Amino acid sequence: MLDLGCGSGGNAAHLATLGMRAVGVDLSSGQLQKARDWWGDAGGMELHQGDALEHLAGTRTVFDAVYSVFGAAWFCDPGLMLPAVHAGLRPGGVFAVSQRPPVEGCYGCQASYISRGPDEDPAIVKRWDYELDVWSALLKEYGFLDVTAMVLPAPEDGKRTVGTLLIRAVRAGE
Repeated sequence: MLDLGCGSGGNAAHLATLGMRAVGVDLSSGQLQKARDWWGDAGGMELHQGDALEHLAGTRTVFDAVYSVFGAAWFCDPGLMLPAVHAGLRPGGVFAVSQRPPVEGCYGCQASYISRGPDEDPAIVKRWDYELDVWSALLKEYGFLDVTAMVLPAPEDGKRTVGTLLIRAVRAGE
């Protein structure tokens, strides 16, 4: 399993404790240090600092699953990310993504501000927001099958009002 944008490593650590080989890649050395501090004893977890696309291009490993939980897949151009993920998955492998759904009328590449320390300006990053049918078409264009895309609504009793976009697709066999 490959976690693109693993952050502090909770998802990869969970999979590792279930006996799976879990590889996480993240740009942030601070997040990866948290992962090592919190989950360092989770056997089977491997962490790498770097860009998700560069990691995919540089690995010879073929994965059963690649996933991104509010991670790198949201912040990479799908025209670059989807072929790289496709190449890194075995035939029949699963690609799964969760991220915020797009704001109505704001589609394609959007700017995001990510808070840093109180004395620092926020980081400006790009993210890619599309409607469900566009995500489905893009995934199919890049060789994925059995594509599902849906938005889970936010919990009714919570403070948040924005749901979660979930995408799942299977790499076509050869």
